[in-house]
Amino acid sequence: MRVGIPVADLAAGLFCAMGILTALLEREVSGEGQWVKTSLLQAQIFMLDFQAARWLMDKEVPPQAGNDHPTSIPTGVFKTSDGYINIATTGGRIWHRFCEALGAPDLPNRPEYATAPDRSKNRKSLNAEINKLTVAKSSETWVREFNAAGVPCGPIYSIDQMFDDAQVKHLGMAQDVPNEDRRHIRLVGQPFTLSRTPSKMAARPPEFGEQTEEVLAEFGFGADEIKELRKRKVV
Repeated sequence: MRVGIPVADLAAGLFCAMGILTALLEREVSGEGQWVKTSLLQAQIFMLDFQAARWLMDKEVPPQAGNDHPTSIPTGVFKTSDGYINIATTGGRIWHRFCEALGAPDLPNRPEYATAPDRSKNRKSLNAEINKLTVAKSSETWVREFNAAGVPCGPIYSIDQMFDDAQVKHLGMAQDVPNEDRRHIRLVGQPFTLSRTPSKMAARPPEFGEQTEEVLAEFGFGADEIKELRKRKVV
């Protein structure tokens, strides 16, 4: 299923930043600089994680799994009375805790679901049985009950619901941006926090073309040259 964000672009940018930081640390030892290169292709191959290892080590081509986890079953999306939730039953103990919280303590005793390979082989029938039970309660109720039982799970939010979540508010991911225009600008903050030098929003993003003259001036263009470029509609 298509991802709704540019994963390759974002991942390559992050890996490039990591490469730059690594090169800076190495410079402290050697005193020399070096080129740092990455690409969208490299980033996405690296992001394949254990799926790539399945091929490189065992020559196994992973099949399409949809919303199901490739190896840990049941893990995926399940319907509730008012939406959908994610559930991840990784490991035998969590599988048993999940069945107890689900109200189906007999599932682990059935031969077709007794072991991880059995559950993987019979994932369609198992997921169908689970869905028959999860539709009986709301997403909020299931998340609360599964969390109490020690079963990893979470709601599936729309964007507005996500930003309204108590944990997201606690993290302060949505931050107001100061600006001279007194416009209400709120953007996503940094995904990490530093104890001594925390980040903050310092200025709004520039409007399209707002800093053209400043950028051209940095590259040595004079006022008359910039005026001529504007006259010729080059910029």
